[in-house]
Amino acid sequence: MGKIIHYRKKCIGCGICFELQPELWRMSKKDGKANLLKSIAKKDLFVLSVSNAIQQLTQEVTRACPVKIIKVL
Repeated sequence: MGKIIHYRKKCIGCGICFELQPELWRMSKKDGKANLLKSIAKKDLFVLSVSNAIQQLTQEVTRACPVKIIKVL
């Protein structure tokens, strides 16, 4: 099992995470930022536990994010 960490406050709303992995991401209609679905808020970040397979797929999203606010552990 791995974790995805999303620093949502710093999101610029480009939508690349949603384009590459729509099963995990949604763009907020309220503020235009990305939401990591089913994640748990912890201070200024959101955390989601995922399988190793999803963890591997999220690596592409991590590399594509222009502000580097998505981490995979």
